[in-house]
Amino acid sequence: MDLFDTTTSKQKPLAEIMRPATLDEFLGQEAILAPGKVLRRAIEEDRVFSMLFWGPPGSGKTTLAGIIARISRSRFVPYSTVTVGVKEIRELAARAAEDLKFSGTRTILFLDEIHRFNRSQQDYLLPHVENGTIILIGATTENPSFGVNSALLSRLRVFILEPLSIEDIQTIVLRAVAREKGLGAESLLADEQAIKLISNLSGGDARSALNILEPAMAEARKNRGGAISVELIQETVQKRNLLYDKSGEEHYNLISALHKSLRDGDPDAGLYWMGRMLEGGEDPLYVARRLVRFASEDVGLASPRALEQAVAAYQACRFIGMPECALALAQVVVFLAAAPKSNSLEGAYIAVKQEIAKSGHPGVPIHLRNAPTKFMKNVGYGKDYKYAHDFEDAIVDQEHLPEMLKGKVFYTPTERGFEKTVKEWIIQRRRALAEKRSSKQKRDD
Repeated sequence: MDLFDTTTSKQKPLAEIMRPATLDEFLGQEAILAPGKVLRRAIEEDRVFSMLFWGPPGSGKTTLAGIIARISRSRFVPYSTVTVGVKEIRELAARAAEDLKFSGTRTILFLDEIHRFNRSQQDYLLPHVENGTIILIGATTENPSFGVNSALLSRLRVFILEPLSIEDIQTIVLRAVAREKGLGAESLLADEQAIKLISNLSGGDARSALNILEPAMAEARKNRGGAISVELIQETVQKRNLLYDKSGEEHYNLISALHKSLRDGDPDAGLYWMGRMLEGGEDPLYVARRLVRFASEDVGLASPRALEQAVAAYQACRFIGMPECALALAQVVVFLAAAPKSNSLEGAYIAVKQEIAKSGHPGVPIHLRNAPTKFMKNVGYGKDYKYAHDFEDAIVDQEHLPEMLKGKVFYTPTERGFEKTVKEWIIQRRRALAEKRSSKQKRDD
């Protein structure tokens, strides 16, 4: 039962210490756990049936299993799919049959990440689940249509867990801070914006949120006078993903000079700085990679062939190496310098990243989800999706962003080069959609 042991310990991660022990402490998943729901009644009344929890990391799958373990009067056996095999299942089934026959005691088997069980292991479970010898509770982050045998899946009641809401994550973070204060860290303060940032960065994953919070709390107690700020959270996250580069300053000075010369349309300076790098012993593949980046960052759709030229130069460097590939690099340097410029794509992607950092990871709209299996179709995947080719000019009026981002615009093209054509197409599409909506409104009226 170590998996569900809630005894606090300095050695345990904060996420494990804060794991809810009761349904009243559990946050989120109201669709399946609100008062009166089938699953909640089954847990509270200790009449658990075989089921499967499917949801992303940190949504509460293992926590729910732990709550069932505490409430149930059944024998509860948690197994790791990494270490358990058919031998262990055989022994468990034999004991479960004896307990059920002689004492009436049920056996609940919890298998975390059940999709890691291979087909033969899942097949061995099937008869024991089917005849009620074992009550199986599985948990998986993978689509059960692909990770669980159809025969076994048909005997399980599937409960879909969603990522936790930002409000739920904030409550969890505040609980953790309050707990620390209760243990003697009275001076520990959490800035409201810092808590919101943690919630956004967690992506609906309670464990991830607490893993971000834990080192920040330690740092705050040690050096920050007990203050958890936005800056501290950003610093903590940055340290976890810090990249190390041993190259010196001149390396960056030269590539910066090359990049800025090309951006300003100066082919002579571009050739000079490229030559300085190659003659100084720089890896030509590094120069080629930077030119590929430049082709999208500073030229983009203003000249779509720029990326083709840059990738071709990279391949030439791989095929023939120095000194022969220098001319291929020289060719793309001049092409990029002379090409019309646009950084609209870079601006669009920066806006996308900022939006993700702010709003987290809302789910894909149900009508855009693919439904290759009957199970996925039954739960609503792909419902009401409109196939563009069935509509005039392949222009269809349906939302493609999450509900909270409806109408958001990230990409605004310029009128330089080919991007002018792209801009005209976007304007035409928006005008056509507006006309469709207007016509529909008139019909509805």
